[in-house]
Amino acid sequence: MIDLPVTLPDIERAARRIEGRVLRTPFVLSAVLTERCGVPVGLKLEHHQTTGSFKLRGATNVVLSLSPEERLRGVVAASTGNHGRALTHAARAEGSVATICMSTLVPENKVAEIRRLGADVRIVGGSQDEAQTEVERLVAEDGLVMVPPFDDVAIVAGQGTLGLEIFEAMPDVATVLVPLSGGGLAAGVAAAVKGRAPRTRVIGLTMERGAAMKASLDAGRPVQVEEVASLADSLGGGIGLGNAVTFAICHALLDDVILLSEAEIAAGMRHAYCEEREVIEGAGAVGIAALLSGRLGRLDGPVAVVLSGRNVDMAQHLRVINGNADPFREEAA
Repeated sequence: MIDLPVTLPDIERAARRIEGRVLRTPFVLSAVLTERCGVPVGLKLEHHQTTGSFKLRGATNVVLSLSPEERLRGVVAASTGNHGRALTHAARAEGSVATICMSTLVPENKVAEIRRLGADVRIVGGSQDEAQTEVERLVAEDGLVMVPPFDDVAIVAGQGTLGLEIFEAMPDVATVLVPLSGGGLAAGVAAAVKGRAPRTRVIGLTMERGAAMKASLDAGRPVQVEEVASLADSLGGGIGLGNAVTFAICHALLDDVILLSEAEIAAGMRHAYCEEREVIEGAGAVGIAALLSGRLGRLDGPVAVVLSGRNVDMAQHLRVINGNADPFREEAA
């Protein structure tokens, strides 16, 4: 395999480190999607994770890798919600304190939950990049330890443990569908899955609105994109022009990236609720959305779909379930 920042042995070490501190989430066969697609379709129910998303894996791996002195200083991160929630939980479990910087685009339900968990919350600017500027100030002036939401080897290795669990549950998996934002989850899952089975396809899925990693992969280098509101709000934000980890892994290991419309994401959320009896946020629904849209073409074998998070504003979820495919367009009208 190409020499990459995170490899299978790194992920296996992370799995041993975080064992007992994160849930080994269920993997279930979807009868409805299996019948529709003509191949077995398994759902990795990562939204059942303790903090409601996969982010706890990477955050826990990072916090456990810190020295006692670093934990005492406290950790800080920029977040679209789920990373902040996970880092706050992981820090508190090890006797540390988290400061979380978020933009005004982060839904209030996610902000409120992070505050409830005990974080010092800072709302800064209208984008993830502006929130990150505040993080860097706090590191420089207050000595806090920065924990990136995705572009970090310990984060990627932690997220990759999810890929190990997929492969163990479905050893003959032919295609893995994984949400794609800054690339921490997609890079980790791809490194884990392809480390075990190099011919397995790993496809990144994201929204049409502000798909930073897709734009960067197309350009052959990290680029900035405008961040806009989306049902898949957890997939928002840039990848960082100085990206050192996830861009390289996604570029080397992802077999494809598929963009999904707001209507397709909404259809994925509705299917999860009505057919699978699962409440998931827009970012967690992109794998189901891709299968329902037919964008994947002919499938040659078993498919694993990562349902990455459940931390959705329930009022928004209700609007989507009741048939509003794009609530943001309605609010802007």
